[in-house]
Amino acid sequence: MTSPAMSNPAPTAMPTAAPAASWQPAPFGRLLTALVTPFAADGSVDLELAARLADHLVSQGSDGLVICGTTGESPTLSWEEQHRLFAAVQQAVAGRAKLLAGSGSNCTAEAVEATRKAANLGADAALVVVPYYNKPPQEGLEAHFRAIALAAPELPLMLYNIPGRTGASLAPETTARLLDLDNVVSYKAASGSTEEVSALRALCGDRLAIYSGDDALTLPMLAVGAVGVVSVASHLAGAEIRAMINAFLAGDIASALSLHERLLPLCKALFCTTNPIPVKAALELSGWPVGAPRLPLLAANDEVKQRICTTLAALRPT
Repeated sequence: MTSPAMSNPAPTAMPTAAPAASWQPAPFGRLLTALVTPFAADGSVDLELAARLADHLVSQGSDGLVICGTTGESPTLSWEEQHRLFAAVQQAVAGRAKLLAGSGSNCTAEAVEATRKAANLGADAALVVVPYYNKPPQEGLEAHFRAIALAAPELPLMLYNIPGRTGASLAPETTARLLDLDNVVSYKAASGSTEEVSALRALCGDRLAIYSGDDALTLPMLAVGAVGVVSVASHLAGAEIRAMINAFLAGDIASALSLHERLLPLCKALFCTTNPIPVKAALELSGWPVGAPRLPLLAANDEVKQRICTTLAALRPT
């Protein structure tokens, strides 16, 4: 005989357990900030300000910092400047945050040497971007990353796919083949699509820790298996981004979604023109005189500054 409960079933409760992605290891933490490079009035790297900003970002929830990535204007920094910047930040946050050094290049020999140097400087990992401009085939990309990994086998690597800047895209199948290298442990997904994460998860599973490379897609990417984000917006809203990630991992999807919606205008404003032009303007408006980008990038114009100012005011109403 059918029981009353079976004949009139109660509505099924929504699950409250933490999403599966929360159980996947995040080798560098959940929130990494792609650090801007401050410049002094004479155009030199302001090492003292970089150290103070790094300390502030860690206090606001960043588990790690990426030094000399795209946001850090690596294309216009000499290798000597990059090494001095890394040393200054390392001293400022020693033991409190993971430090990833950007060591990518479109010249394999140069990337190999830079990655070895990062290991010697004590980096926790290296961020290695897909070679730009020369558009190698997948076999060339595999050989490029394999040479870098083998040159510094003790240093964990984060592969960085950002086809909008490099002109080439690292295929999930190529990434999967590189997992026979023990130090290929993570991946920064910046193709602008959650499908990239799903394809990588299907081929690599939990062996590869995937980080969102797009602030606006952090929550959607977490939902399909990313473990965290390499963020630009965390320069301005680190505590809020951290809270969003924590809410998602705790299964509080409603709170995570609310924070995502609150942060989205900032994420969009910070990419209204070429990064890091907007974030440097936002930092200046927030009391961090990090200077304008180096040429060929320019300081934000009045229209961008006004958009940033309006967005920041809405995010933190007085």
